[in-house]
Amino acid sequence: MNSNVRIQSIVKPVAQAIAAAIAFASAAVSAENAIEEVTVTSQLREASQLDTPTSVSVLDAAAIDTRGATNLEQLLNLAPNVNFSSGASRGRFVQIRGIGERSQFIDPVNPSVGLIVDGIDFTGLGLAASTLDMQQVEILRGPQGTVYGANALAGLVSMTSHAPSEEYFAKVSAEAARYGSHTLSAVTSGPISEQLSYRFAVQNQQSDGYVHNRYQDRADTNNIDETVARGKLRVKASDDLQLDFTLFYLDADNGYDAFSFDNARATQSDQPGHDRQETLAGAVNMQWNGNNLFTIHSVLSVANSDTEYGYDEDWSYVGFHPWEYSSTDNYLRERDNLSADIRLVSTEASRLFGDSTGWVAGAYLRTEEEALQRNASFASQFDTDNAAVYGQLNTALGARLELITGLRFEQRRADYSDSLAVGNDTSEDLWGGNITLQFNATDNTMVYGTLSRGYKAGGVNGRIISASESNPAIGSDTFLFDTESMLNYEFGVKGDWLNNRLQAQVAAFYQDRSDVQAKQSIFNPQDFSFDDYLANAANGHSAGVEAEVNFQASDALQLFATFGWLNAEFEDFISSTHVDARDDYTGETTLVDLGGRDLAHAPNYQFFTGAEYALTDNLSARVELEGKDDFYFSNSHNEKSIAYELINARLTYREDNWDLSLWGRNLTDEVIYTRGFYFSNQFGNNPANGYAPEAYYQLGEPRTAGISGSYTF
Repeated sequence: MNSNVRIQSIVKPVAQAIAAAIAFASAAVSAENAIEEVTVTSQLREASQLDTPTSVSVLDAAAIDTRGATNLEQLLNLAPNVNFSSGASRGRFVQIRGIGERSQFIDPVNPSVGLIVDGIDFTGLGLAASTLDMQQVEILRGPQGTVYGANALAGLVSMTSHAPSEEYFAKVSAEAARYGSHTLSAVTSGPISEQLSYRFAVQNQQSDGYVHNRYQDRADTNNIDETVARGKLRVKASDDLQLDFTLFYLDADNGYDAFSFDNARATQSDQPGHDRQETLAGAVNMQWNGNNLFTIHSVLSVANSDTEYGYDEDWSYVGFHPWEYSSTDNYLRERDNLSADIRLVSTEASRLFGDSTGWVAGAYLRTEEEALQRNASFASQFDTDNAAVYGQLNTALGARLELITGLRFEQRRADYSDSLAVGNDTSEDLWGGNITLQFNATDNTMVYGTLSRGYKAGGVNGRIISASESNPAIGSDTFLFDTESMLNYEFGVKGDWLNNRLQAQVAAFYQDRSDVQAKQSIFNPQDFSFDDYLANAANGHSAGVEAEVNFQASDALQLFATFGWLNAEFEDFISSTHVDARDDYTGETTLVDLGGRDLAHAPNYQFFTGAEYALTDNLSARVELEGKDDFYFSNSHNEKSIAYELINARLTYREDNWDLSLWGRNLTDEVIYTRGFYFSNQFGNNPANGYAPEAYYQLGEPRTAGISGSYTF
């Protein structure tokens, strides 16, 4: 079945169901059941989601709870045109509209998708994206060049946990599920004095995972073992000054044993891998309103993260084959991050140009140090410093028309050195911005059009420089790669109708990328390996549509749906690939034109839809259907994932201070691929079949079910 037919077979019944519900739902909806307004906090000015002129998904605490999510990876399928790749214990790398990293091994990475948690920069550290006590998750699609700069070419994920409460609150939660899974969490919050309040949350999650290691006869080599703690302190120093302190701790000791020769959930590694992270981080957020000309918002954050990522490279054990090949790979990274952001936001008294224009002006500093130790034989140090100034004007052109203009100038310095005597310093001046027209067509409908520019810093291929000494095929033109930039053209409509019973947002976009950074590799005839590096493709483009609908059909019935369509391609990109020569163990580099081919991890469609129905005042049922088209795993081979549709269900009973839920995910036990490799030119990985070319896949969550509950004091 081709993609167009498959899309039609999925979208048509969903659209018909929504249309029928709108047409026939005649029951009045009480005010308390109207859809609540959601505020977006990740822009320069807070605004309602339906008044924010950009494509953004907001997942609140209720959406997180009904999903049963403990990490960001379990929420990403709810947002259109958002994907992720695993290759670890969790999906740590995010792609938005087909753009984003899919892995990290030796060389440092300049991310395309930013991750901010309570003002702390965790970009590239997906294990820190815990949903413990999370108030909402905002997923912004398209370049965020004005607000966040170099780490948000494709978009941004911003996560905000609950603030300290003014009244005492305590809650305990527990969950038990298949595969030895259990989670315990507790939250307490309340006032200490009139000026001081606190909130503290802690969680431990354990799971054996979905893999059985046949060689060791263990079911926990791909396990989850994570402890998370988050503390907040709010100080109302005066009527004009508020300080919010955040402290975050993560201890993840997860296993990583996911690949097998027969692509089953049964491995035979004698040295199973691991995916560990210990993080201690903090932030201070200040809001000052003591001047009638402007308010001050500032965030100072610091984070230290130690990670260890390793795996059994041969996926087998000594004695599996007479050739007795055995190897492991291990990466120890220490990352220290310090950032400061301060902005001035105008008041009514300081509006410009005849009181028509509000303004924001800000400055940003960020420094990061990343040290890598690989297998005790290779070490590198990568330090970056970013400094930026930015501003935005919101100009009223009429009673219903507003012009928004933003600009950001950023200077970035990067210093790379390694144990192979490779060193490089780079300095770049970068810029991004946006021009947006926002038109309130009616009191309930907003239309916007925007042109925005994002950027992604260039860098150095440290590994390829050191490999050039032994590989004559490597030229100096591969040592560095240039800055990538993107222009995003977007048109959208947002609104709420039927007395806040129906909310919808639709966006259409076209993205034009220049100097696209893409992974390449060169064959090394000296040791029959391939050396990876980043190069710049000429151009690329992405076009698509994103839609989200929420409909409160009656007091008892709520319907919801999201849909994304995407066409993301290279233009004029000649890629280096390889021909496997099994007989004499030699290979050669060939060139292939990838122009017009879909980008890796860029499915042509995604959807999420469902309904929640109140069976009684206390009992509700929820059914979800989610799906995704197939997609390429890499730009260097043609292996694809499998298109799938999943059915999830949840039955919840609620009383005043407690609730209990029975739930199931992937009820039809569909096969899901979250990462894939094709071992061709690298001479396969299975000695039992002579290292023949093969594709290998990491499998996603199978059918699982569990029970969860909470009690509020």
